[in-house]
Amino acid sequence: MPKPGTVSKRFLQTGSQSNEACAVAWGWRMLARMFSAPRSRRQLVIAILGLVGIYALLLIPEAEPPVISGAGKQPFIWARDQLWQDLEKQLREARQLSPPGRVAGFEAKLERVHRALDHIAGTNLPPTAVAFDEVEAAFFQCAVLAAVNPKRNNDFMLAAGRLADLARRQSESWPPDSVEARQRSYRLLFGRRAAVEEVMLQLAPAFNPLELVPTNEPSAAPFAEVEGVRIHSGDIFVSRGGASTSALIARGNDYPGNFSHVALIHVDEQTQKISVIESHIESGVCVRPIEEYLADTKLRIMVLRLREDLPAMQTNPLLPHHAAAVALSNSLARHIPYDFTMDYADPANQFCSEVVSSAYQSQGLTLWSALSQVSAPGLTRWLTILGVRNFESQQPSDLEYDPQLRFVAEWRNPEALAQDRMDNAIIDARLEVAERGAKLEFNRWLLPPMRVLKAGCWVLNQLGATGPIPEGMSATTALRVEEFKKRHAVARERLKQAAAEFQKAKGYAPPYWELLQLAREAIQ
Repeated sequence: MPKPGTVSKRFLQTGSQSNEACAVAWGWRMLARMFSAPRSRRQLVIAILGLVGIYALLLIPEAEPPVISGAGKQPFIWARDQLWQDLEKQLREARQLSPPGRVAGFEAKLERVHRALDHIAGTNLPPTAVAFDEVEAAFFQCAVLAAVNPKRNNDFMLAAGRLADLARRQSESWPPDSVEARQRSYRLLFGRRAAVEEVMLQLAPAFNPLELVPTNEPSAAPFAEVEGVRIHSGDIFVSRGGASTSALIARGNDYPGNFSHVALIHVDEQTQKISVIESHIESGVCVRPIEEYLADTKLRIMVLRLREDLPAMQTNPLLPHHAAAVALSNSLARHIPYDFTMDYADPANQFCSEVVSSAYQSQGLTLWSALSQVSAPGLTRWLTILGVRNFESQQPSDLEYDPQLRFVAEWRNPEALAQDRMDNAIIDARLEVAERGAKLEFNRWLLPPMRVLKAGCWVLNQLGATGPIPEGMSATTALRVEEFKKRHAVARERLKQAAAEFQKAKGYAPPYWELLQLAREAIQ
């Protein structure tokens, strides 16, 4: 065997010979020495060369799928930077008021909100009515004063609940496929949520983590108590996980939201046992007890219930319970893999929203009256690489705007809410970069061992078990997801520090528009 440095010296000494020719000549000499060496040494060298060859073959990435054009719609953009800056200025001014001045200012703004709501109560206005603009403006300005009046938080939340209820009732008569209706519902309900949570963060930890409606939507289905809330069979839990991929699911939509997961609740009429039917990327459709579901990391959980006055419910008041029973039976009868393509029309594989929609479809009721859409080219490209093939589908966040459902309750706490907003800001900033052509990178040198691991996971899947790489996900996609998570974690730590410095300097938590700017800097 040549001594270290021999090859490089010979390359320098070749004169007219090219480096490539020297390399070939050296390779032949090495092969000659290998075959003249003792047998055990030859076998070792052959084994090493074989492993190198296999590693080189496994390094070859699979061809990327052709990018699908997406839904072809126009993503919603607030485009109201001046308004957000004015609201932040009002917050700074409100913080300088005396305690009586803060109370007086809040009461005046709260009265304006109720007047605006009184104006739309009992009406059937079109989504383009200017009365809704007045409601939106009044509520945003009231939120500013609510953020400096912790003792009046209950009054503010009652107004917020009234706004949500009236907005949903107004949307019941709007055509679900109308762009104007979709945008108005989003502005009223998502805007209301954004304002409420800005107040919660400014008051943290002084707010109640449980938001309830004053009058619960009736249901004839079996029920049980969960964390102070009466839950009925057929109720829908819409939640947000703590992973960066959960944030991508929540924000990766023409109407960015706050939820990444949907589950259906079944309550046994005899034992009141609560079962949660859901689909996970790692294992497909499964049934879990409520305690196990709540033990998972959840940044928020919202409870939705089918409206009692729907024609289908008048015919069959137990429709939600029957839908939950169908989902429970199907999930126990066979293994249903996770559907990465997001094809809600094919029940063979099911993603989380599909578990709920297919169960209700079996009872003749179609949820997601307005399908979710993904149109932005950069986001579409990323999701295509991750396995998505359907860009008009059913997203968890959009279920909040379905007029067939009523809001029942939502659990959130200050720590989870702060992480939720940070993750949203990072994803929003990264999606801006995606629209400028950024790719989902991965470490190619890890592809061979990841493919070996994937082969092991395939064997586990055949035996009915799960492995670290989800069924239906390729090794390359798994590496991309890991790199995505790694970069997100780095950005989150930077953003936490920047947000803490902002709060120390300004005296208040950064509003979302400020947090987004900090996130843009954190991902650089």
